[in-house]
Amino acid sequence: MKADDLKHGRSLIVIPCLNEAKYIEPLIARLAGAMQDLDADLVVVDGGSTDGTRDIIQRIAGVNPKVKLLDNPKKIQSAAVNLAVATLGANYDYMIRIDAHGEYPVDYCQRLMEDAIATGADSVVVAMKTIGISTFQKATAFAQNSKLGNGGSKHRTGAAGHWADHGHHALMRISAFQAVGGYDEMFSHNEDAEFDYRLHKAGYRIWMTDKTSMIYYPRSTAGTLFRQYFGYGRGRAKNFLKHRAMPSIRQMLPLAVVPVAVGALLAVINWAAAIPFILWAAACLGYGAWMALGQRNPYGPLAAVSAMVMHFAWSAGFWRELLDVRNRRVAS
Repeated sequence: MKADDLKHGRSLIVIPCLNEAKYIEPLIARLAGAMQDLDADLVVVDGGSTDGTRDIIQRIAGVNPKVKLLDNPKKIQSAAVNLAVATLGANYDYMIRIDAHGEYPVDYCQRLMEDAIATGADSVVVAMKTIGISTFQKATAFAQNSKLGNGGSKHRTGAAGHWADHGHHALMRISAFQAVGGYDEMFSHNEDAEFDYRLHKAGYRIWMTDKTSMIYYPRSTAGTLFRQYFGYGRGRAKNFLKHRAMPSIRQMLPLAVVPVAVGALLAVINWAAAIPFILWAAACLGYGAWMALGQRNPYGPLAAVSAMVMHFAWSAGFWRELLDVRNRRVAS
């Protein structure tokens, strides 16, 4: 597709951001070709950075009129994207969401637009490849890229281009985004999955592209990984409570981890109560051993530990949100 053909409609590149001084300038530089090829403008929506990020953006905007800065007093990503569309969206046809802490091919936006034009999709989503730098990150990346960590999710593993119900958000038609009300700002996590539920239900089409993908760097400690997946679990529970949208089979399995762990406490009465917990732990550690031996992956055993942290945190977050809502209803 020729460069002029990509100017199918004006695009707004949106980067939600908070304290990304290390990454924001090279990221904007990497998107320079997209701004030219797509006749796109770029806005960084900052949630109150204190590490010099804002100064960097203002300096870039001072010499490049295509770059803008918006303040996001609500801090969370869902609010950042909503604010960008509400403030600037009237001048554009498409919105491309970029994560400040991700890594992208130089032609990422161009490939998204190619598929949007070719398919007529209202949303183009991508697969996400996880890569680690530190030992714990590498182990977590192996877990997140495997079925042990992602349950076979296509936006984690990648697949041939196809129509989908959900994927990692990349490009979206602004009219479709506005028609379903944008992101629900009650969601600090999983706002994309909740949005895709409404988008699909409203009859809009989501295309999972195989022409490009993004690279994601996982959390670097067990504690931060736990908090991240605890938030994901809470977000999935909020989606269930809002839409009565049942988790998929691949999500139902880790959902059982906390009940199984709590049940294992009854082993002081009857040892058999610990069997489900032992089977789960053995399955995770066995998969890690297979990765270490069968795939010659030295991070296999630690990847199993990372997967267990993710499973337990996701389950804990889901049940915490579900039981908290029920308690409030009883109290009222």
